[in-house]
Amino acid sequence: MKDSVIAVILGGGRGTRLFPLTDHRSKPAVPVGGKYRLVDIPISNCLNSDIRRIYVLTQFNSASLNRHIKNTYNFDAFSNGFVDILAAEQTAENTSWFQGTADAVRQSIHHMENHNYEHVLILSGDQLYQMDYRAMLARHKENESDLTVATIPVVAEDATGFGIMKTNKDGMIDSFVEKPGLEELDAWKSDVPEPYNTQNKHFLASMGIYIFNREALLGLFKDNPDATDFGKEIIPKTLTEGMKVSSFEFGGYWTDIGTIKSFFDANLSLADTVPEFNLYDNENYIYTRARLLPASKIMGTTMEYCLMAEGSIVEASRIVRSVIGIRSRIAKGTTVENSIIMGNDRYQSREFIDNADPEHPAMGIGQRCFISNCIIDKNVCIGNDVRIVGGDHLPDGDHKYHYVRDGICIVKKGTVIPSGTII
Repeated sequence: MKDSVIAVILGGGRGTRLFPLTDHRSKPAVPVGGKYRLVDIPISNCLNSDIRRIYVLTQFNSASLNRHIKNTYNFDAFSNGFVDILAAEQTAENTSWFQGTADAVRQSIHHMENHNYEHVLILSGDQLYQMDYRAMLARHKENESDLTVATIPVVAEDATGFGIMKTNKDGMIDSFVEKPGLEELDAWKSDVPEPYNTQNKHFLASMGIYIFNREALLGLFKDNPDATDFGKEIIPKTLTEGMKVSSFEFGGYWTDIGTIKSFFDANLSLADTVPEFNLYDNENYIYTRARLLPASKIMGTTMEYCLMAEGSIVEASRIVRSVIGIRSRIAKGTTVENSIIMGNDRYQSREFIDNADPEHPAMGIGQRCFISNCIIDKNVCIGNDVRIVGGDHLPDGDHKYHYVRDGICIVKKGTVIPSGTII
């Protein structure tokens, strides 16, 4: 498989729905699960599926993503594998930014002509799931398809946010609609197996994961030079032009990390006893940068349903259903509940921490703080006796020290919150 497939991971646009987490980084570079980045998920799926030729397309705030990939994914000299960043660039043919998912691949595909390949696997950079793409490719070849779309059953409330399709008895897609309105949904119900039928998941949604035959994709780009999006334009074209389009039904855990709420819920679910997204697998590893950090140190802390990354120093009183990222520092008497603490990019000296003043506290969370329903981004400095409490009672808004989205308080990377602040 590795000799026939090139994978293309779409880095997304400005990531406005994930702001302020995307204020200084691209979507694929957003930290997840305490120690990973979102881009690690599709890259790990590729490596576990024996795909070693991977491009990541991006155009906004790509410096940290470039650094992460350079420091993480290095293949030996006897391999033809690579993970390369392809940023938007001006050429004689294209002088503009990427205008959509299809336009990004179209503008970048000339870089792939130096390689022999038969199939292009197109992936999103902001989803949480584990998939063996070899099974999808086998279905694609078995059906002799021009395009195979990975699909997952969803409920009516979610169907309006996805491309929805219907298949015939042979599993081939014969109709497709992008983000239908609620009034249209009855016509788009599909026969689904259990347990999806009982769960009222009657609609086959596109996961934004595609396998194209090389010649089919190049032909579509040539015949539709103004098409910018796969879901809105390219996929409907494949159907109207009589191409063979098949569905690969995925039955595992999958979530789209498109909003602050979905990001928050997906992260906290990793702290459950048996999370649906399995980090503890002997075969399907999630790869990330090897930072060579020491083990975390925990002193006098009661912890319940907590995921803690390495290199942390924690003296908190209590941590409940939270994700604690690398190099986190949480001082005595502090309670953290239902929150994501992303940690720090570096350590500060003990002397600096001990002598920090109330207006300019050290990185991490100080003494006697209460943090609830929050996302604390990296390198945040929170003083002593600070209280930050999110909840459904809070309207969305941008404030001096924090942002509120869907009741979640987000403290942006590098923010300094003086001692005694109440939010």
